[in-house]
Amino acid sequence: MCGIAGLIDFRASMRSEEIEKQVVNMRDALTYRGPDASGLWQDAAGGVGLGHRRLSIVDLSPMGHQPMVSASGRYVVVFNGEIYNFPKLRGLLEAAGVTFRSHSDTEVLLEAIEKWGFERAIREFNGMFAFALWDRADRALYLARDRFGEKPLYYAQLGHVLVFGSELKALRAFERFDRSIDRASLAQLVRFTCVPSPATIYEGVRKLPPATWLRIERAEDIAGTPSCYWSATDVARAARANPFRGDERAAVESLDVALRESIRMRMIADVPLGAFLSGGIDSSTIVALMQAQSDRPVRTFTIGFNEKTYDEAVAAKAVARHLGTDHVELYVTPNEAMAVIPKLPYLYDEPFADSSQIPTHLVAQLARRHVTVALSGDAGDELFAGYNRYAWTENVWRVLSRIPRRMRPALAAALRVASPDAWQRGFDRVAPAIPRSIQVRMFGDKVHKLADVLGAADQAALYVKLLSVWPRPTDVVHGTFDRPVDIAGEGLEFTERMMLTDTTMYLPNDILVKVDRAAMGVSLETRVPMLDPNVFAFAWSVPLEMKLKAGRAKHLLRAVLEKYLPHALFERPKMGFGVPIDAWLRGELREWAEDLLAERRLSEDGFFNPMPIRKKWAEHISTRRNWHHQLWPILMFQAWRAETT
Repeated sequence: MCGIAGLIDFRASMRSEEIEKQVVNMRDALTYRGPDASGLWQDAAGGVGLGHRRLSIVDLSPMGHQPMVSASGRYVVVFNGEIYNFPKLRGLLEAAGVTFRSHSDTEVLLEAIEKWGFERAIREFNGMFAFALWDRADRALYLARDRFGEKPLYYAQLGHVLVFGSELKALRAFERFDRSIDRASLAQLVRFTCVPSPATIYEGVRKLPPATWLRIERAEDIAGTPSCYWSATDVARAARANPFRGDERAAVESLDVALRESIRMRMIADVPLGAFLSGGIDSSTIVALMQAQSDRPVRTFTIGFNEKTYDEAVAAKAVARHLGTDHVELYVTPNEAMAVIPKLPYLYDEPFADSSQIPTHLVAQLARRHVTVALSGDAGDELFAGYNRYAWTENVWRVLSRIPRRMRPALAAALRVASPDAWQRGFDRVAPAIPRSIQVRMFGDKVHKLADVLGAADQAALYVKLLSVWPRPTDVVHGTFDRPVDIAGEGLEFTERMMLTDTTMYLPNDILVKVDRAAMGVSLETRVPMLDPNVFAFAWSVPLEMKLKAGRAKHLLRAVLEKYLPHALFERPKMGFGVPIDAWLRGELREWAEDLLAERRLSEDGFFNPMPIRKKWAEHISTRRNWHHQLWPILMFQAWRAETT
């Protein structure tokens, strides 16, 4: 795992010393992504500079050093990530006569491109990666990113110079960087709590989308559309057109085999390795299959909170005890958790407002004291229908579509007569009689959410409303427009379309960003076994009813886990991975938030309409409503801007 940065001066007007200075500044802004070594390569005559920070994982010797030049001297690469199938590719290349100098996957990448050409080679890579490859013969730069978007890559044209890097802070280190805010991206942040690719919070700066590459020979190529070498939508459609033919028992065995192989590849490392363990279905499955393939106890890590609503440590400890892992848990005080908040603008680099970023960073920090690589259970929800909204949207739309549209406003008003707290108190009185499997967290807020979605014209509109923290972000952000949301997978069942859209939008822009920045901020590499192309293709080949069965989310994944764990150890309501932001904003964080949300400050900054923000803030601190989801994106932008301007 590494940090990469570099530039091309298309006029070749920068002196060698200036190229070196700029690239070193950009590269070293990413030191925590690669604290073990640094490297620099430049072609001053061509105006090219490549910088690299190394976190040594595979081949710890100097032979794995980057930037790395191919054996022929034609290609130079700076590479961030891992190619998990590199031993297999190396064998194929050796059989074709290629000789290797190191044991690194980076050299396999270079020689595969040399032997097979760029387009074939990148389709062969099974891994998480972002890299920049300079072709010295054709004087062209290739930027490329992995299939699912696990590793980040940003780029921009600043005058006659192209700059790129693993994070925005690398680009900001270039002395002529333009910090103008993209207001449409700010509206996306307010709606979704993140800025979806290819946009960024800055005007003119792009994220390379997942599963794409961009070839740049001239400055005008920067504005071009990246080429796609793999498509989650195409794979999903092909899998549904040629579905798995076996019964559920056969599907369980096939999924077990696919996950085992994915995990086996992701356990290859020359440094200590472990896993995050929350006690939920996804992480428990990953750990169970790791332990089944390990001759020693797997190291597992959990953080706990004394607030029972947010504490998963007890469940994780029970799972670890049954599997026999070497388990480490740490109970975190509210003050320790809140101490992360001032670090968030620096860690996340771009305003980001999924508040589970806080516990994610804390568990990464705990793991890094013991290991350099950690496997996680992310993407189980997207692949195996785990989010509550999948069943909820179908059920709500089934009822909603039967209600005449002219009656829906009156029904919405009736639901809003009682406050969320009143609804919650009523629900709490009957909750003991409700089976745990259908318990609903934050029932009162969900009733008001239902009132909000009653105006949806169709399922797509209903789904977008469920995703939207502020359904009308243009009411909050001045002088902008709201980018449309593309619902992927035309022709599939609507639940499958939601799953696919989450895979292509929510997963790379929220979940994977959260994990990458939280972990790399402490120099920890994370690997996601669910995001193996073979696992993905198999998950989409099985029918939806094997994943979402009689309202039971992740049915197939649960069936795999039942082979290794007693049902009682993981069969519990979905908790998520949160912290009590709502209470903190009314207590210890109130002064901090009040300063950032002050009407005068909001007005003078000129980005936000203070009225709706101040209204929600007043309602929140009075306990009449819980608006922390709506307030957190505003707070994160305000804190980020104060840190980066």
